[in-house]
Amino acid sequence: MNDIAELKQYVAAHARAQNIPAEQYQGLLDRIRTDDDGTPGSWSGELTRAGDHLAEHGRLLEACRQYTMARFPYVDSAGRRTAQERCVATFDCWRRTVPLDITPLTVRLPEGEVRCWTSGLDPDNPRPLLLFLGGIVSVKEQWAPLLGQIRDLGMAGLVTEMPGVGENTLPYHAKSWSMIPQLLDAVSGSADTEHAYAVALSFSGHLALRAALEDSRLQGIVGAGVPVRAFFTDSAWQRRVPRVTVDTLAHLTRTPADELPRLLSDWALTDIQLGALTAQVGMVASLRDEIIPREDLELLRRHVPSLRLIAHDDVHGSPRHLDETRLWTFLTVQRMRGEGGEHRARLHEALRRERARLRALPPTADTTVTTGTGDTGGTGDAGGSGGSGGSGGTGGPTLATTGPAAATPGPAPEATR
Repeated sequence: MNDIAELKQYVAAHARAQNIPAEQYQGLLDRIRTDDDGTPGSWSGELTRAGDHLAEHGRLLEACRQYTMARFPYVDSAGRRTAQERCVATFDCWRRTVPLDITPLTVRLPEGEVRCWTSGLDPDNPRPLLLFLGGIVSVKEQWAPLLGQIRDLGMAGLVTEMPGVGENTLPYHAKSWSMIPQLLDAVSGSADTEHAYAVALSFSGHLALRAALEDSRLQGIVGAGVPVRAFFTDSAWQRRVPRVTVDTLAHLTRTPADELPRLLSDWALTDIQLGALTAQVGMVASLRDEIIPREDLELLRRHVPSLRLIAHDDVHGSPRHLDETRLWTFLTVQRMRGEGGEHRARLHEALRRERARLRALPPTADTTVTTGTGDTGGTGDAGGSGGSGGSGGTGGPTLATTGPAAATPGPAPEATR
């Protein structure tokens, strides 16, 4: 059974990521007293009923967001299973009501099924492909509304889940990275998979980096809060990781929690592997990340030749910088592709305005912004270069820091993604 206080602590970031107003989710969380299965006052019971109420009033996407919270962090009971199923069914109803070509795709692989939401797949007009993968606790329905923004990039989109998460029935193990090349194979007839990119959050970013070493079709990766090596090998750090993260990894890997250190140690990426990456890499880091150690960030800076990096003074997932991160992510994808033009200029201007908004906030540890040279460079993005290393990282790793650059990393009570 999950610790309710810890669940409340960590789910708030996922609520913010889905644009659920604090006044809406806080009252719900206050009513939750137990993790008993589906009963009044229980985690899955209260949040599922909130979703049902919204669905009955035709507010389908809002209902879906409540269901994603109700099944958090993973399906371990009948109540969470119900929430998971209603999340998928309600999203399916919602996508039929909007002017987006969101279509389902099931890819059957030897170890199980991968279910996806897609847009822009067209055998007569194959577009470059953008894969979007959430982390160990977020389902594809949380991210699939972004398919409209992926379409605006001029790309086909495929949003899916990590092995073991949501409707993905694959086991999560050391070779799970092979799911990504198999997904590229599955859509190669309707997308330009020779020019594929990935936005991969947290642990899925580790899969994407590993896959890029084996498959040159993956030409660019933008990750956020990605474990690289120290997370998998540093036993002292592992003892500090939040219980919800440990329990979720144990569930997905089908391994007792006390055996995780032995299992995960073989997943670490070496210096040679990082240096051999030919895919361009962009990374969002959180300087007070309570899940991913600072050493993993430093490994990327030292060894990945093409690295673009933005670091927020925030906790895992940078929940207080969500809009900035979203804009930077899509802008970085366009830079990797060498795409200029009006849409890239609009992204750059929106990012500039968001950073100006953050600067105008009271100067607290979470909202003070100092920007480095790689992403707001003096010449302006529409003109091409964004500053040092700004046109693909050829000048070396680019670091844009939001928040005090000297922030000390360590445990902080927020956000697992």
